[in-house]
Amino acid sequence: MERRAFKQALFGTQNEETALDLVQDAMLKLAESYGDRPAEELPMLFQRILQNGIRDYFRRSKVRNTWTTLLSSLAPDDEGSDPLETMGGNSGANTQETPESRFTQGQVIAAIEAELAKLPPRQREAFLMRYWEELDVAETAAAMGCSEGSVKTHCSRATHTLAAALKAKGITL
Repeated sequence: MERRAFKQALFGTQNEETALDLVQDAMLKLAESYGDRPAEELPMLFQRILQNGIRDYFRRSKVRNTWTTLLSSLAPDDEGSDPLETMGGNSGANTQETPESRFTQGQVIAAIEAELAKLPPRQREAFLMRYWEELDVAETAAAMGCSEGSVKTHCSRATHTLAAALKAKGITL
């Protein structure tokens, strides 16, 4: 497939750098893992590696966007601010904030923190590294001393557990 057609098919024109990064990562993985294979097997292997990389990218984006959206709904409306940084502090800049909304926000944050504390240690560690510290899967796996698949499993379980626990408490974000 022509390079421009690939980028447009994958991301449209707005994320050209991401498409090129995914292709480059796939090429590096192919060279590192399958350099000893016969040349006729390489195109098929490259296609599979690229497909998996694209799936992983969209899966990570979906999860990251979900948590960013959920957390930003708790924070004051500052367009340039990071929701994770503004959640704990009270900046007096938002004049529309009522005591009731601050109280409710505090309760929701406390519930999230309580549910995070209830997670098994490995799930909590993987979740916080991936979504709070924004480490990628490989960096998290290296820090935790486990495989990338284990990191993905721990994060998935933590996300599902947190979502179910918050829903059971009537918290909808």
